[in-house]
Amino acid sequence: MVAPLSHVRVLDMSRILAGPWAAQTLADLGAEVIKIERPGRGDDTRSWGPPFLKDADGADTNDSAYFLSCNRGKKSLALDISTPEGQQVIRDLAAVSDVLIENYKVGGLAGYGLGYEDLKAVNPGLVYCSITGFGQTGPFASRAGYDFLIQAMGGLMSVTGERDDAPGGGPQKIGVALTDILTGLYTTIAALTGLTRRQTTGEGCHVDMALLDVTAATMANQALNYLVSGVPPGRMGNAHPNIVPYEAFAAADQHIIVAVGNDGQFARFVEAAGHAELATDARFATNRGRVENRDVLIPIIKDFLKQRTAADWIAMLETVGVPCGPINNLEQVFAHPQIKARGLQREADHPVTGSVPQVANPIRFTGEPLDDPAAPPTLGQHTEDVLRDILDLDDAAIARLRDAGAI
Repeated sequence: MVAPLSHVRVLDMSRILAGPWAAQTLADLGAEVIKIERPGRGDDTRSWGPPFLKDADGADTNDSAYFLSCNRGKKSLALDISTPEGQQVIRDLAAVSDVLIENYKVGGLAGYGLGYEDLKAVNPGLVYCSITGFGQTGPFASRAGYDFLIQAMGGLMSVTGERDDAPGGGPQKIGVALTDILTGLYTTIAALTGLTRRQTTGEGCHVDMALLDVTAATMANQALNYLVSGVPPGRMGNAHPNIVPYEAFAAADQHIIVAVGNDGQFARFVEAAGHAELATDARFATNRGRVENRDVLIPIIKDFLKQRTAADWIAMLETVGVPCGPINNLEQVFAHPQIKARGLQREADHPVTGSVPQVANPIRFTGEPLDDPAAPPTLGQHTEDVLRDILDLDDAAIARLRDAGAI
């Protein structure tokens, strides 16, 4: 298929995860993404390892698995924006770009003459996306914000992990930087919305994305549980605050997930387990009753689930349409027949190692698969290509940038 965003050029001036994830998503959809990196160092995450990608001799390269997870499909331009010459290159690229993504501190790029108002002057249609921990306004605007910190401040850690009075209880972060990922996805939505708005108004816009805003907004049912009841929800381990039974249970050999989403599924679940009487018990017949009486019901379920193996339960419950499944590690995930059938693991050509593993973008257009994007770039891999092909600079102009220390 023709890549949906093949007409879009993105200037990626972000690093770490939230901004690069947004830019990578746009690249997956066909946008030309130019990643601006510091000469000699590059994105901080290039060094966030081990593990590192290995070359043909088995030695570590300079690129970590972390960097490879969020920078595919991009062109790397090594550029020192602290130099006047480097700043001019950014202005020239912004003039011919559609979207700019940055995650400097509030006012950071303005200090180089590269803030929104500066670049709006050279490209009124530019959709300029700023990502910070706390946003462009408010009493915390000047503070740095990282995913772990924002998971705590935004309430996510207050509902994650075992109860405080249970073994292993206490604050617990999510196992991936979910606040960064969600902010990246919201930034992608905002960028595409800005481009659509530009079609009508002819004007770009300044998008103000904050990790704290995104975390609070994505607390979803837990946020409304508090706003409706006035009671802050707490940590419940693997249990669900609004649905029962919906958690991890120990079978005879290992844990499984049982995710009963409605009363019909509950009736089929307990009937298959040989305890049909639970479905007609007034305390458990409805989800509301099961939530209110979870302390009575859950021990009963735990007792009978321990009597059979995980494989037995999964086979039995799948037959009667009750959602259940194992708790897989990532080796098991990528070996799973459904993951294989959907093509989630990919390989991309790499200039140093020959190939590099990637995880496919999950967006599917039925019958029209997205093209596999290029591998994450090596540092400065496309510097001269970008300067020549996009800015039409000749050898002499590129040499002057090199002599000035800009590239």
